[in-house]
Amino acid sequence: QLPVPFGVMHCVQCHCEPQKNRRGKVFGKVNCKNIKQDCPDPDCDEPILLPGHCCKTCPKVSVLDAFEYFHEKSKEKEDDLHKSYNDRSYLSSEDMGPGESRTDFVTVLTGMTDSWLPSSGGVARARFSLTRTSLICGVWKNLAKPLMRQLQSEQMRIRMTTLTNRREEVEGKIIKHRALFAETFSSTLTSKEENSGMGGIAMLTLSDTENNLHFILILQGLIKHKDKEPVLVPIRVHLVYRQHILREILANITSHDPDFAEVLTDLNSRELFWLSRGQLEIAVATEGQDPRQISGFITGRKSCDTIQSVMSSGDALTPGKTGGVGSAIFNLHDNGTLDYQVQVAGLTSDMVGLTIELKPKRRNKRSVLYDLMPEYNKATGRAVGSWSRLEARHIHMLLQNELFINVATAHSQDGELRGQIKALLYSGLEAPRHELPTPLAGHFVSPLVRTGASGHAWVSVDKNCHLHYEIVVAGLSKTDDLTVNAHLQGLAEIGEIDDTSTAHKQLLTGFYGSQAQGVLKDISHELLQHLDQGTAFIQVSTKLNPRGEIRGWVHVPNNCKLGTNGDVEEAEFDDFFVTDPEELKKDPHMCFFENQHHAHGSRWTPNYDTCFSCSCQKRTVICDPVICPTLTCSQTIQPEDKCCPICDERKESKDMKALERVEENPEGCYFEGDQKMHAPGTTWHPFVPPFGYIKCAVCTCKGSTGEVHCEKVTCPVLTCSHPVRRNPSDCCKECPEEDKTPVGLEHSDMMQADGPRHCKFGKNYYQNSDNWHPWVPLVGEMKCITCWCDHGVTKCQRKQCPMLTCSNITRREGSCCPECIGEKSSWILNIGKNV
Repeated sequence: QLPVPFGVMHCVQCHCEPQKNRRGKVFGKVNCKNIKQDCPDPDCDEPILLPGHCCKTCPKVSVLDAFEYFHEKSKEKEDDLHKSYNDRSYLSSEDMGPGESRTDFVTVLTGMTDSWLPSSGGVARARFSLTRTSLICGVWKNLAKPLMRQLQSEQMRIRMTTLTNRREEVEGKIIKHRALFAETFSSTLTSKEENSGMGGIAMLTLSDTENNLHFILILQGLIKHKDKEPVLVPIRVHLVYRQHILREILANITSHDPDFAEVLTDLNSRELFWLSRGQLEIAVATEGQDPRQISGFITGRKSCDTIQSVMSSGDALTPGKTGGVGSAIFNLHDNGTLDYQVQVAGLTSDMVGLTIELKPKRRNKRSVLYDLMPEYNKATGRAVGSWSRLEARHIHMLLQNELFINVATAHSQDGELRGQIKALLYSGLEAPRHELPTPLAGHFVSPLVRTGASGHAWVSVDKNCHLHYEIVVAGLSKTDDLTVNAHLQGLAEIGEIDDTSTAHKQLLTGFYGSQAQGVLKDISHELLQHLDQGTAFIQVSTKLNPRGEIRGWVHVPNNCKLGTNGDVEEAEFDDFFVTDPEELKKDPHMCFFENQHHAHGSRWTPNYDTCFSCSCQKRTVICDPVICPTLTCSQTIQPEDKCCPICDERKESKDMKALERVEENPEGCYFEGDQKMHAPGTTWHPFVPPFGYIKCAVCTCKGSTGEVHCEKVTCPVLTCSHPVRRNPSDCCKECPEEDKTPVGLEHSDMMQADGPRHCKFGKNYYQNSDNWHPWVPLVGEMKCITCWCDHGVTKCQRKQCPMLTCSNITRREGSCCPECIGEKSSWILNIGKNV
């Protein structure tokens, strides 16, 4: 609207766009554009210009189609409160492809007056969405080398069959393609003819600076090639909007090379708008006596990946270490609508801005695309909504990982948290990626950790009570050790968190970079209960913060009843109650030994030898001999009811009386390792599962206070450079007769390769898939335990012994398992899950 004599200029459209300076102050910037060049070409010979319009139209033809772009843009600029629902841009099944649909439902819940129950004055609202998608997602794990070679040489085919009575089937060859890395738009081309056996795909992308649409067509069955020699076939490629041809390309392709690449140059703003809304169609047709055609709508690239972002203070425009976290997930629809869910926690001050931005060209000049702040709920720390104004360029940048989300606070106007919006590759795990993940931050660690790192995690429990997890971290300093460990820890009790306790901590995995994922099968019943109650947490630790750098609370409702028992075993309370034998028999993890049932995790002294200690580990009985400590006294005695001798420094009678007094007064020390009471003053070797007794450490019960003091056996100082251990059971090394130079990588660091990662156990390095018996300090070589290297992660397992049904059982020296004596051996081998 200009002053007289100009009046209203209908062909000039202006927009007021919000801008922010370095200090976060919002000001408006007016951008105007001449839209006359974007007017569609009328189909009639004598078009007319109606009053108040910019473009000419045909007489007696609705102007809605011709001006849909301008009408839609003007509606988007209006206040939503002044729109009618018919004018709103909303997602419906008409806007989506044939394989997708969405229907929304709403209901109002009120008290029931016709019920025999008391009526309520409460009111509730519920909304439901019925969705269907055309995506089929899966992961093929552990491909054999022959299959890998077939895949690399493009000799593998995939086939899909329907379950209907018609038993339709489609198939195709899996190939590598150069266009996949740049694809941001796609189309599946189909034929209107039934049983035609032809189709194709189009991979499209926009130029980085110009409005050029590059595309590659891969066609199958459209061209019939009976001749062995390649034949040139003319085709027409049309860009169509509502059956109106916008662009046409004529080309010749060969019957033996179905790929075709071309560029649609200088798309105008109207074509870009239709492209962003999924309303453009690409059609390919052959010419000649038997013309054939396939077509499909162009939408943003479809995949099973998750568009997400982790916001950290370490990635802010001005990096910091606040301990805060931001987490976001996005879902792009075919009509250009972007759904978002954002959550933040641990901010140092009130949030004043939540925006989606471009990468700034200069640090003090941020480029804001969309403001999410109106949807932010301070009480919940979340923002949930939809962005329905994405342009084609924005969709292209979103799918190229070129957009960012920024959180500004009162103390950090430029942004306290920032994260790149990027796709997370589909993993095949049963993790609920459609839901907001668990945020991980130093803010949740006790005591609080001021770190620039943050992350989020998806956690779920499947029907087999296996835990699926996916973890993404961001903001780690380049100087930090990028080898981080993820732990899942349950809280044993409500109250002060003792971070030094590892009683319920289980290692999930070690990972390099920014992601970790996997399945935890060996999970205790107690930890499953903590997950169900919301008293468990995911924790990520680094070398700088070994007790946890970021943490997040996890709540996963589950109905799992089985699993590994916690640290408090039933064997401790055998004197107080008796477990129902019938209930114990139903436990699939129980053990049957010496004609008795034992609960999983319980420990007992076997009848065949009281100087052994047995335990039940998931249907496997493990028995270890009690190892007696070396006594330094001059005189020793061997009590009849004890396995180990004791010192007799005074008179034997006095010592025996002292032992009797200990029996009468049951005060002493309870040791968690062997879960036994030890008399005051006694010494023993500690028991550490799964390695058994540690021979080169000695624990002592300090009087009646109940304090256990353990210390390592002191070894003599050696003068040689390369001492050796004569026997695996020796505590201390000795000097060899001749020094030998160590072979291999024992005293050197191994460079990290691009292939399978190596494992380091102690001072030794092992290749992937190597097996070995661990050499444990203070113990030596553990021949009954086998370790192996699994892609950089060391895993160990004790040899599983068969279940014996005989009554006379013994264990030979050097043998890992007990065996029958005096009668024919009878073994029962339990076959179960190898966890």
